[in-house]
Amino acid sequence: MHKSLTMAAASAAMLLTGCEKAEAPAPAETTTTETVPVETVAAAEADATAPHRFASWTGKWTGVEGMYATITPAGPGQYKLEMQSDLDTRGTYDGTDSEHGIQFTRGGEDLTLRRASGDETGLKYLAGKTECLIVKPGEGYCRD
Repeated sequence: MHKSLTMAAASAAMLLTGCEKAEAPAPAETTTTETVPVETVAAAEADATAPHRFASWTGKWTGVEGMYATITPAGPGQYKLEMQSDLDTRGTYDGTDSEHGIQFTRGGEDLTLRRASGDETGLKYLAGKTECLIVKPGEGYCRD
């Protein structure tokens, strides 16, 4: 019986020794992964590389009889438009990038300043010019 107890004690000692030497597994690092839709990534990359879709339009554009439009970039995709659009209407408007041009609101009307030819403006003084912008027929601005 003494031999059984000795073996049992030795086995218990080996088990305890084995437990002491065994290292606890390292805590697993937790990583969170956020899934971002491709459209969001593409839009963010486009904003980073071209914050103003119509940046080449920056500056002053001349119309007829003292009319003009001056385009100044503001925040990403935003512009300040200073315009003398007819003899009685002069103002500054907030514009934003849109599919076809710079969208803005004037006198409660939603308008878009877009690329056109001088002929498309319908204004004789601008006829034949190629680098122009138009708001609506009869209201256009060109660069020489």
